[in-house]
This record gives sequence, C-alpha cells and structure tokens, in this order.
Amino acid sequence: MNIPPYPDARDLGLADKRLLDDLFSRIQPRVSEFTFANLYLFRVPHAYRLTMVGDSLVVLGRGYGGEEYFLPPLSGEKGRTLHFLLAKGLTLAVAEGEFIEEYLDREGMEIIEDRDNFDYLYLRQELAELAGNRFHKKKNRVNYFTGRYGHVVELYGRNHLAGAMALLEEWFRVRGEMESPSIAQEVAATREALELAGDLGLAGVVVLVEGVVQAFALGERLNETTSVCHFEKSDPFLEGVSQLVDREFNRLLFTDCRFVNREQDLGEPGLRAAKLSYHPVELVKKFRVRRV
Repeated sequence: MNIPPYPDARDLGLADKRLLDDLFSRIQPRVSEFTFANLYLFRVPHAYRLTMVGDSLVVLGRGYGGEEYFLPPLSGEKGRTLHFLLAKGLTLAVAEGEFIEEYLDREGMEIIEDRDNFDYLYLRQELAELAGNRFHKKKNRVNYFTGRYGHVVELYGRNHLAGAMALLEEWFRVRGEMESPSIAQEVAATREALELAGDLGLAGVVVLVEGVVQAFALGERLNETTSVCHFEKSDPFLEGVSQLVDREFNRLLFTDCRFVNREQDLGEPGLRAAKLSYHPVELVKKFRVRRV
C-alpha cells in the first residue's frame, strides 16, 4: 500500500504488518510500542498514521489533548527526518537515550524523561520459576490458588475466545470505575487482540477452572532476546490466579528469550508497585523531545 508524503498521512491497516514487521526486525527495538500489534491495536486512541518524510517511514500520533507527535523514524535518513519534524513543531515521543545520542542535535531542544512510560524489563526465567526469597510472596499466592482450585493451563486459541471475552467484560465491570480514564481504550484493544491474535502474531496462555477462563495473557516477540506481554487479565476475586498466569506465560512461551518486557505503568501507583514487586533488571527509559 502506498504511504503518502508528509504532511499527508494515512491510517494504519492490517496490510501494513509485513512491512512494519520487516522494519522492526532490522531495528531490534527495546521499547514495547515498536511492534505492529501494539501500534495497530492502539491506532484509534493514539491516532496512529503512516507518512513518508523523504525516504523515512514515520508513525505519527496525536495525544489526548490534541498535540501532534511522532515516533522515532523507522527507516531512511533518521537524523534529518527527526530535525525536520521537530522544526515543524511536532514532539518526538518514546525515544530511547541511544536514539537521541545518535541522531539528535541537542541545541535548542527540551529533552524530558517520560517516567510514566518507562518499560519494565525482567529476566524471563526468574518470572517463569519464581525461585528464591525475592519471589516468596508471589510463589505463595500461586500455591494458594493451585492448592484450592483444580485448573488447567492451555495455550490461547480460538476455542478460548468466548471465555476470554466474558472474563474481560467482567473485569471491566468490576474495575472500570476504579481505574484510569484510559481503561476503556485498553479494554477495546484487548478485545481486538483476542479476536485477531492469529492475524497479529500474538501468542498467549489461559487458565481455566472447571472449563471457565479465569485468566489470560497475550504477547509476542519484541526482539531476538526479549518477549513482551501486552495484555494480562484475571478474575479479581481469585487470589493467586494473576501470579499464576504471569508465571505460565513466561514458562511456556518465548522460552529462548532471556528477557520479558512488561510495558509501562502509566503513572498509576498501584500498577507501579505491582511491576516493581517483580524485581525488574532494568527500566527502559523513554524520552519526549521538542524544540524550544
């Protein structure tokens, strides 16, 4: 499909998967936004669009307040494209420090650490085993669940779609009024991920109790050494099932990966505490940049 030159742009479509997969394979990204599935599933709330700036393919976005931004260029002369778009008044978003060091002339630029969007990076094997004193509480919760409920863990497939959807709707009903305003957008993206998992290249696990889906997790490979878990939902009234589904995702999937990226906390205190409690080995820093 043709991609128009800037300032024109077009919406992201499923037909773009092959092109973007190829570019991400070359880039080997560390930030969780840089997968086709992530961009496609959040294309509506972030108004993701594709444009060409010279020979550079760029993803444009729009913030909740209407501000225009762009993600680090995916191809071509990235430095020239970066400075061209900054000069047009756009903000660069989710840029890693290494990208800024390589391509940005800092003079006249404001560089802001985007702590709420730092990705949490873990050793996959640690989360798959939950061994040692650091994970004692997590393992206890898993044991609490497994000791009280007969359960089955399966790889996610189309036969789990209806059950996973029912769980998601119940989770939304319980949590919807308690969480951030963006929760409806997250739930919409999760619904589409469950429906299109095969087309998007997502893999997952489900936990069933008496044949009913009580937890699921979906993710994919981010780079050669890292998986990423995009979505994880569980029955909020079953203690230990969330810890179990996380363990099983890491135990059964992407077992050749050393790391797992569990995305950002969006500045939510409860989510931040939960992610820190799993002992990340690194917070993948992201920056926003604008011309001043």
